[in-house]
Amino acid sequence: MYTPFDFNEALSHRKEYIDDRLREGSPVVGLLWENGLLLLTVRRTQRKVYEIYDRQMFSGIGNQSDIENIRLSAIQMAHQEGFERSPDDVSSQRLVGFALSPALKKAYGDQLTVPFVVRALFAELGRVPASDTFITLNYDGEYEQHFDKAVVAGTAAAEDKMLERLGDLPNRLSLTDALSSALAAWCVGARQVMKRAKDAHTEDDDYNPLRDIDEADADAVFLKDELKTGQLEVGILERRPNLVNSFRLLSKEELERAVQIAIGNS
Repeated sequence: MYTPFDFNEALSHRKEYIDDRLREGSPVVGLLWENGLLLLTVRRTQRKVYEIYDRQMFSGIGNQSDIENIRLSAIQMAHQEGFERSPDDVSSQRLVGFALSPALKKAYGDQLTVPFVVRALFAELGRVPASDTFITLNYDGEYEQHFDKAVVAGTAAAEDKMLERLGDLPNRLSLTDALSSALAAWCVGARQVMKRAKDAHTEDDDYNPLRDIDEADADAVFLKDELKTGQLEVGILERRPNLVNSFRLLSKEELERAVQIAIGNS
């Protein structure tokens, strides 16, 4: 007989499996800047920051196939909403709340379905700056709205460290300052993976190669090392008069300049 205990135990096993798969995912940072919003991450191979609709963009961590499924579903619903209703009716809140969240919750709870291995971050450029928003979406369908900054990482501890590093930011940063802050937060989240014990008998500091240097210097060393095998990727939504498309990926030159400034400030 299948009991509620069996159901809870099965969910616990699924949660452990997904959390383990997500643990070493490259974090994503979302911030406001003076003319819009940005999403920043470091990728290994495939792109991680995508446009969803005129004023929405998306990134995430997890299985690339699941990230792609979320992206395609969001794009399909956004264009359907825009066609059947109005482009003004297309919002991240509706995309996540009405389409994506129920689908993820169903897949997570159905023992005959493979769950999504993904944590997603949506950014939406509002009609006015006060309505700019971020939404984080978890693999179990739970989601949360944020208004000034948002992060997703492989563990809750990493997300807490990232938000702690960001702290109370000024209302609207310049793009340069926002990139520096986002890079610092990304480093904190990515370094959190290194601090996990290799086994139950190993202390963090026994194998942390950055333990003896200042934290800001450690960020610079870590970032330089990560960018040897990874590639910085930043998408922005820009609020400008008569701008047809508000989304763009920062160019290689812009990214290199941001990295140099971040390292120089460390």
